[in-house]
Amino acid sequence: MLGPPYNHTVETPATFFLVGIPGLQSSHLWLAISLSAMYIIALLGNTLIVTTIRMDSTLQEPMFYFLCVLAAVDIVMVSSVVPEMVNIFSSGGGSISFNACFTQMYFIHVATAMESGLLLVMAFDRYVAICKPLHYKSILTPQVMLGMNVAITIRAVIFMTPLSWMVSHLLFCGSHMVLHSYCEHIAVAKLACTDPMPSSLYSLIGSSIIVGSDVVFIAASYNLILRAVFSLSSKNAQLKALSTCGSHVVVMALYYLPGMASIYVAWLGQDTVPLHTQVLLADLYLVIPPALNPIIYGLRTKQIRERMWSLLMHCLFDHSRLAS
Repeated sequence: MLGPPYNHTVETPATFFLVGIPGLQSSHLWLAISLSAMYIIALLGNTLIVTTIRMDSTLQEPMFYFLCVLAAVDIVMVSSVVPEMVNIFSSGGGSISFNACFTQMYFIHVATAMESGLLLVMAFDRYVAICKPLHYKSILTPQVMLGMNVAITIRAVIFMTPLSWMVSHLLFCGSHMVLHSYCEHIAVAKLACTDPMPSSLYSLIGSSIIVGSDVVFIAASYNLILRAVFSLSSKNAQLKALSTCGSHVVVMALYYLPGMASIYVAWLGQDTVPLHTQVLLADLYLVIPPALNPIIYGLRTKQIRERMWSLLMHCLFDHSRLAS
């Protein structure tokens, strides 16, 4: 048995039961270990970035401001799902209350929408820095940066609030076993006795618009960046810029491709793509990018790397003096 028996009452269940990754129960322990490792890396790396940028007055450029916000969003995103997923994989499944399920769903979708918007503004930041360096500070003023973050947050909330309302007001009168490792809205909506099509269609269209528009503008930004890079006379400068852009594109691909694939597969490939593959895709795009972002955007940036090392040495030496 994966969990408690099905609920066949006509009332909405007080709890849902998350089964983890259907068909991969034998690998749950290894998944729990892997997720725990990635969670620790994401938590420590992003916390270190936020602490370093907040404590160092020299890191006040727009790039570091956006990186700090991205790190904070990544902490929220992985903390919303990974602890519960590790508990499910290590124990064989877990119950989650009705309200907690929809709260988790809300935070996950708001965080993912904000993440997409932040990747866009960070690409725009690099475009301005490389293609219009003389106007960098006049374009990305503190007011503009604040406005960008407010717009990203409002967009995420406006998109997610109606979706959360529609799914939470469905009638759940049958099974309460969610064939997923977290409260992913399509997996939850499938349990409804009433027609979940309006919420599912809203999610598909909204996600396509948000991600589609962000990806188009990100691609346009990096296209202009690459044109500027190839016009440089120095081969070393070209290689350095290409290495940076390449690593950024890899992180974005690991975020966008599994995320959109999980949405479209749930719609178009339900009968052809194994369920465990669908769940894994949905899990990966929430965990891997937050673990890689501190490395790609943080440690590969010289100023961040130097300040992190200085902060760590300061903490270690101060601790040593106190201990002696």
